[in-house]
Amino acid sequence: MKIPIYQVDAFSKRPFSGNPAAVCPLDAWLPDGLMQQIAAENNLAETAFIVEEAGGLRIRWFTPTVEVDLCGHATLASGHVYFNHLNYPGKEILFLSKSGPLMVSRAEAGALTLDFPCDHIEKLPDPPPEIEAGLGVRATEVYKGRSDYMAIIDSQKIIEQLKPDFKILSHLNGRGLIVTARGEEVDFVSRAFFPQSGIEEDPVTGSAHTTLTPFWAGIIGKNKLKAIQLSSRKGWLNCELAGERVLITGHAVTYMMGVVEIPD
Repeated sequence: MKIPIYQVDAFSKRPFSGNPAAVCPLDAWLPDGLMQQIAAENNLAETAFIVEEAGGLRIRWFTPTVEVDLCGHATLASGHVYFNHLNYPGKEILFLSKSGPLMVSRAEAGALTLDFPCDHIEKLPDPPPEIEAGLGVRATEVYKGRSDYMAIIDSQKIIEQLKPDFKILSHLNGRGLIVTARGEEVDFVSRAFFPQSGIEEDPVTGSAHTTLTPFWAGIIGKNKLKAIQLSSRKGWLNCELAGERVLITGHAVTYMMGVVEIPD
């Protein structure tokens, strides 16, 4: 069995930055266990598997250890592959997912825009002690969204200098932890840690910005925001709050194309 595979750096204009994702277009679904093995072998934050169905393209995402319900950067990478390598017609692609319909559309200057559901968060009066212990700093506020915790930090400089204890953070009851602060050159900055999902620090997390964007839109008082995720690879995102949706725009670049060979 031969499976096409593309590796794409998402939320970047150049290789070796942004967040790398693997994209595997399929004729039919593989067994879940095999898809998990391929994702583990790829050892990237996410591998996207896609099958064409009536009404759209069904997409699923796997980290090296688990399947997840929503992934932004691998969806952006998938849109890039279909537009640039698989001759997908038109200006937008409908992906069907566990989190509902997700749209990827062409934007200006070669960028792509994700149309994702907005996350809703709740402020926690008594945050889990693992957050402060794992970060080594006290958050000014902590919130919980659909999947992740979000900690508000005093400054961008503190976020840049964080050296989390991932063993402690792995005990949080959720997908992971987003930390965020006002940006010095953009509206807000963030980092994201998912040791529960086999990813200590995710380089750029599109889905986290469905949580971050509505929060900062309310704080700053505008719906169009610029953001940087401050991992070592860094990623640049333009975000817009549009009612119950979040529009996340970024670039993507192909790093590698190849074939996965599975013995019959």
